[in-house]
Amino acid sequence: MEGGNSPNLQLQQLPLATAAVSVQPHTDSFSYKENLIGALLAIFGHLVISIALNLQKYSHIRLAGSKDPRAYFRTKTWWCGLFLLVLGELGVFSSYAFAPLSLIVPLSAVSVIASAIIGIIFIKEKWKPKDFLRRYVLSFVGCGLAIVGTYLLITFGPNSHEKMTGENITRHLVSWPFLLYMLVEIIIFCLLLYFYKERNANYIVVILLLVALLGSMTVVTVKAVAGMIVVSIQGNLQLDYPIFYIMLVCMIATAIFQATFLAQASQLYDSSQIASTSYILSTTVAITAGATFYLDFTGEDVLHICMFAVGCLIAFLGVFLITRNRKKPVPFEPYISMDAMPGMQNMHDKGIAVQPDLKASFSYGALENNDNMPEIYTPATLPIVQEQHGSRGVSAPPYRVLEHSKKE
Repeated sequence: MEGGNSPNLQLQQLPLATAAVSVQPHTDSFSYKENLIGALLAIFGHLVISIALNLQKYSHIRLAGSKDPRAYFRTKTWWCGLFLLVLGELGVFSSYAFAPLSLIVPLSAVSVIASAIIGIIFIKEKWKPKDFLRRYVLSFVGCGLAIVGTYLLITFGPNSHEKMTGENITRHLVSWPFLLYMLVEIIIFCLLLYFYKERNANYIVVILLLVALLGSMTVVTVKAVAGMIVVSIQGNLQLDYPIFYIMLVCMIATAIFQATFLAQASQLYDSSQIASTSYILSTTVAITAGATFYLDFTGEDVLHICMFAVGCLIAFLGVFLITRNRKKPVPFEPYISMDAMPGMQNMHDKGIAVQPDLKASFSYGALENNDNMPEIYTPATLPIVQEQHGSRGVSAPPYRVLEHSKKE
């Protein structure tokens, strides 16, 4: 009996041993597939977002002379751009659930590359070949470098994968490395906000560092929310954990404040400077946050980390060259520049303002009032007064200046 049962026991144990040996290679191959799926979703999302924004911009340009400020609502081009924008954002959002945070964040360079290519292909100006090469050589070089950097990022990106369950996110949230990182980030954010609000330090680096610090928390929470939704769809419900709603609220709040600071920066600086500087700072801070919170580079060898860093630097250089070659918009001047007129004396050197400021009255050509009399903003009224015929010896003035008061 024992001899007859021993072959059966060996045959029953053989598949179990084989299955146990094949688990690790299958997990490694599946993790690389997840990296590829996440990278493709991010590239697709950023590409679609770039196309959507250009479609909406094209719709606004076509209706620039329209009297109705909301005429673009009735165009199919604008609505098509809005649909593509939502689709692209969903693609980028879902990519965080598959690939590590440090791999997805630098891939936003795809939107810059796509915008540059779309601008070159659909250019409306007449140009000569020499002028074209001289003008757009930096864009071609930047696109090439950004593509090479993106390839290195995907090839040598971190390969750490962890299910975004409520327990795992809570454990990362209360870990000592992340708590120390949060303390340093809060201190830096408060200092930058103090200098920006109280000391009027309106430097582009200060404003975009505030954006980058908020953006790092945005991408951390986005990965947590997206990962928990995917795990819930797979059958393990995670929406009943309070950490899901905490991350959701933090994601929305940081995104709103991030957009506010970006709007303030766009009022002070050129869009090309904002695009390159924001990409470099936001990517650097977000990779640091991902490495601290999700431990993206745990178990990676030095070669992969160095090649990933080289890919980031090449992508940074490519984005800088692309945005450096963009045309700077010429601001609209509502007044004639008196200094540009030949033979015109420069009156600003004597402390006399010829043209009014934009914040003052819009009476064209009026000199600035230096008498500290706020009542006089319009020319005095000079009505004709008839002479009095009763007294011939006293001659009355033919005109009488009426005082201009606020009541009038």
